[in-house]
This record gives sequence, C-alpha cells and structure tokens, in this order.
Amino acid sequence: MSPITIILLVITVILLAAVISLYILGKKSQKKKEEQDAQIAATAQTMSMLIIDKKRMRLKDAGLPAMVVEQTPKLLRLSKVPIVKAKVGPKVVTMICENSIFDSIPVKKEVKAIVSGLYITGVKGIRSNLEVKTKKKGFIARLRSKADAAQAAAPKKDKKK
Repeated sequence: MSPITIILLVITVILLAAVISLYILGKKSQKKKEEQDAQIAATAQTMSMLIIDKKRMRLKDAGLPAMVVEQTPKLLRLSKVPIVKAKVGPKVVTMICENSIFDSIPVKKEVKAIVSGLYITGVKGIRSNLEVKTKKKGFIARLRSKADAAQAAAPKKDKKK
C-alpha cells in the first residue's frame, strides 16, 4: 500500500470514531433534556404577572439570586440569556425566560405565564391574544414581492392578431 492510502485510512477511521462519539453524546444530552423538561412540567404553575422589562443579558449581571448564579455552569454565566423583570403580586421578580417565547412576551402588559421556579416556559395574554411580531423581510424577498406585484398588475397582451 502506498503512504497516501494509509494516511487516508487513518483519517477515515478518526473521522468515523468522532462521528460515533458525537452521536452517543447527542443521545445522552437528548435524554438529559427530556428529563429536565419533565421536571419543569411537573413543577409548573400558572401565574398572572405584569411584565416590566425584558432583555438579553449575562446571568451574573441580571440580578438573580446568588444561589442561582453559583449553580450554573461557568460557560453559561458568560453567555447572554433572556431575562424578564415582572411584578408578581406586590413583588418585582427577575426571571429567566425560554428562548422560544422571549420575542412573544409583551412589555408593560399583564399576562398569564406558566412558571417553574424562576423559569418562564409559556405565556398567554389575559385580556387579549398576544401580538405575534412578523419577521422583517430581507432585501431580496422585498424585491421579489415588488416584481411579482408589478407583473400581476401589468396588462396581459394577446398574441392573436
């Protein structure tokens, strides 16, 4: 065998081992996530609250209790997480929000939220439905829609003469 084929075989074996290990790690983390979601769902409560402010900020700058900051992994302390300040009853509370619902939370409005500890997992409007923000169209999408509108408005010419 030539040296090139030996090098290619070694690289292939290393890549195969990396793919298999990533697959196994992915399965384990998927199981952990499912267990955590089950625990969150078991302790979930519905509360009405007035949303004061919402931001994405670092965990240590958010004003959460020291115990919460100590229990989080070091890498997560440096990353930005969605933080919501809300008035629950007479108290103003700082909570962590799920990424998927962060954009749908209205500011300065009263909502019913599904809360598990200091973690908001769901939001419903009390007096009306929540406004869903439409995603901004990109430049090319706007050009396509303008071209389609112009093409539809243009008079169609008959080819018969």
